[in-house]
Amino acid sequence: MMTGEIKSKIDAVWNAFWAGGIANPLEVIEQITYLLFLRRLDDLHTLEENKAARLKQPMERRVFPKGKDKRGRSYEDFRWSKFKNFAPAEMYKVIGEHVFPFLRDLGGDGSTYAHHMKDARFTIPTPALLDKVVQLLADVPMEDRDTKGDLYEYMLGKIASAGQNGQFRTPRHIIRLMVEMTAPQPTDLICDPACGTAGFLVAAGEFLRERQPNLLHDSKLRKHFHQAMFHGFDFDNTMLRIGSMNMLLHGVDNPDIRYRDSLAQDHAGDEETYTLVLANPPFAGSLDYENTAKDLLAIVKTKKTELLFLALFLRLLKPGGRAAVIVPDGVLFGSSNAHKELRRMLVEEQKLDGVVSLPGGVFKPYAGVSTAILLFTKTNSGGTDRVWFYDVAADGWSLDDKRTPLLSDDKLGPVPKTALGKDEHDKNNLPDVLARWQKRDSAERKRPRTSQSFCVPKADIAAQGYDLSLNRYKEVVHEEVEHQAPKEILAELAKLETEIQKGMKELEGMVG
Repeated sequence: MMTGEIKSKIDAVWNAFWAGGIANPLEVIEQITYLLFLRRLDDLHTLEENKAARLKQPMERRVFPKGKDKRGRSYEDFRWSKFKNFAPAEMYKVIGEHVFPFLRDLGGDGSTYAHHMKDARFTIPTPALLDKVVQLLADVPMEDRDTKGDLYEYMLGKIASAGQNGQFRTPRHIIRLMVEMTAPQPTDLICDPACGTAGFLVAAGEFLRERQPNLLHDSKLRKHFHQAMFHGFDFDNTMLRIGSMNMLLHGVDNPDIRYRDSLAQDHAGDEETYTLVLANPPFAGSLDYENTAKDLLAIVKTKKTELLFLALFLRLLKPGGRAAVIVPDGVLFGSSNAHKELRRMLVEEQKLDGVVSLPGGVFKPYAGVSTAILLFTKTNSGGTDRVWFYDVAADGWSLDDKRTPLLSDDKLGPVPKTALGKDEHDKNNLPDVLARWQKRDSAERKRPRTSQSFCVPKADIAAQGYDLSLNRYKEVVHEEVEHQAPKEILAELAKLETEIQKGMKELEGMVG
């Protein structure tokens, strides 16, 4: 559990970074990430020491070597448990001059975290600030997965609230909705080709821990969970470091988080590899058209990244694999040949399961674009019978730039701890989205198109040129107005005329 005390300490550290001249929230969290990694290395080394002592054997693997580095400092001083007790000036010197060069050369524990540390830079400006951050992190019980995961999520939330880097962060309640709708399984191979801070992968892992409590008791499934299940790609090294640490702090030992331009030619070896894709790809990202994968351009000849990512998702999925991905509304109704062809493929060649229309303010304050969640299954042989649509009007938060919660914490998100009343549903539609999604092949088929959710037969969608915008199919309820019979209207007009004439005569008499 994240306590108010820990939150206030993080806030204080954050403010100290800003006061110390580090205004970029990504740089703040990157520096904290390095320190968390150092604490993890010390924990691993301690585990090896304890194991060696218990077995009365030499240590099999040392994270920190014996002896001294080339500058003459003992490697023992590089350990978190040692340097956290140094005076601030001494700690600052050890970390800046000795520990960071060690980190860059590490590659040591074979994990993705070590790999992403190769260009680590130490930019904390003062010994006092370093000491403040180290003491904060020392207070966090790192053996508690929930606490350290919540700590990191709280810091990631500060990236979004800072504005300029928020594009890397999809709202966590929207991620949770998409994960709940796709229900990851213990044998899934999960991929996010634009992973950012790894929010989708973290949420999938947490879902599995909650819904499959025996998963980690099975040695084969446990190994799969820690080493083979999660795959994330990004071409921002800061994001890779942060995403890797996010996974580590949420209890995934060695996910596959690596550098890759997902739209470039080098993805070709991953064709039909994954069983679940969860993603919010960049909508208007820059594109190196010359280096864009030829097989994607063969599907859709376009420079629009959102269309190329959709084509990529279809390439990456195994037959039978499923996807929940966020797209801008333009994908649903765009009139270019590329737009139309991609929608036709989803409907005719694959199985388009659902379209969830999100309100325009979901990504505020840094983007006001209207979006939707597309849910589909790769079949390569069609299978779309009906497409389920849901019109989300409220997601639990205000839709202005402030994005303040409209309900108490226990009533937010797609799986609230407390059931919602009718008035509360009007402020948070997400639990209803999930409930109706699970009935899309039964009761939902009977709903009229005037409802908040409804199903549309494939033939109707084909007849509309594969337009997938909800408003194309939604019907508006018109109130019935009772009209008077013509005779009654004429009688009332005659009565009114008589009263006017009578009034005119009375007026003339008064004037005369």
